[in-house]
Amino acid sequence: MDAMVVSGAIACLSLSSVGSAIGTGLAAASAVGSWKKCYAAGKPAPFTLLTFVGLPLSQTLYGMILMFVMVGKTAIAGAGLAMLLLGLFAGLGIGASAVFQGRAAAAACDAQAETGQGLANYVIALGVVETVAIFVMVFTIIALGKIV
Repeated sequence: MDAMVVSGAIACLSLSSVGSAIGTGLAAASAVGSWKKCYAAGKPAPFTLLTFVGLPLSQTLYGMILMFVMVGKTAIAGAGLAMLLLGLFAGLGIGASAVFQGRAAAAACDAQAETGQGLANYVIALGVVETVAIFVMVFTIIALGKIV
């Protein structure tokens, strides 16, 4: 196996996962704070906030999919540097999507807990942020198909 190809694949997964960890952490902290406000006000704490907490996890799956596609290209001679760079940049793009999705999810937690309204709007907005990660994954797979 070409070490740079494998390194690129692992970088893609790792950077995607770091973004997911940051994004879920941001959203979880906001959910906990929102629940605390609900309890303090004697209101029921909305379970739906867990939806927002979990949304940035999907970017780890996109990084994993790319990792498997990249590892499948280890037999291509001379592709190491290209694969390493693709893995790094794809991982950064996917990870950044997760971070910003987590920031937006934090705001959604606060808004949902305070008003009890807008769940569909918040999920749609978070889906738009996620679309960036999907685009990165798809376009990277297309680029990987061009490496021969």
